Amino acid sequence: MTQLTHTDAAHAARVDVAAACRLTHLFGWTDLLATHISVRVPGRHDRYLVNPLGIAFDEVSASGVLEVDLDGNVITGDGRGAGDLNPAGTVIHGAIHATGLAAANAVVHLHAKDGVAVSCQRDGLLPLTQMALMIYADVAYHDFQGVVLDEAERQSLLDDLGDKHNLILRNHGTLSIGRDMPEAFGRIWRLERACRFQLAAQSAGVPLQTLPQHVIDRTIGQVKTISGDDSRFFPAGRREWVAHLRRLDRELPGYRD
Repeated sequence: MTQLTHTDAAHAARVDVAAACRLTHLFGWTDLLATHISVRVPGRHDRYLVNPLGIAFDEVSASGVLEVDLDGNVITGDGRGAGDLNPAGTVIHGAIHATGLAAANAVVHLHAKDGVAVSCQRDGLLPLTQMALMIYADVAYHDFQGVVLDEAERQSLLDDLGDKHNLILRNHGTLSIGRDMPEAFGRIWRLERACRFQLAAQSAGVPLQTLPQHVIDRTIGQVKTISGDDSRFFPAGRREWVAHLRRLDRELPGYRD
């Protein structure tokens, strides 16, 4: 297998951020210009790439992605002159990337309808559906403390995330991390889908068919086989990511530029 040069790897990371932004648009997850998606700069633990504030998600391209340090200083990129870094992104993404953990090379944070709605429910995500159980054991919660602008919130966010890969920010939104963008995006897609099905079931206004604990536990165990690193089915989101990129190339090309 041909190994990417540092320059190639950096451009590929920019493409991943741009692709994730455009997919966020296609899935209807945008909050106009709010929310943010990032990838750590390959080979560095002190910088990351993130979409600029001021560019619509369906407009983001690789060349318009910002490179910033952990304190939110823009190193390269100007967002095509249309904006700079979202300050809330500095707190959230800066905190996670500062850990240097390989499990958090990519971060996707959303204010999508279904995730926000479930974040407002006292019991959060419920083990109601097969879709929820695909991620149920890998979800943590972070209480709302106001708009995420206070640097002091960084540590509590990391403490709440712990060793999980998905975070429901109560009364706020959702967040997923991954070793790369395919993994992080696959996780946020599953989290938002689980929230959507929960809300659909609750909205019917009839008693819900809950699952016994032994079935919940068995299904959680099966998930490791279905979507674990060595899975032939859905290995860490990579199979879906390739399909996502084919869709972008058909419907919303230009993200690689």
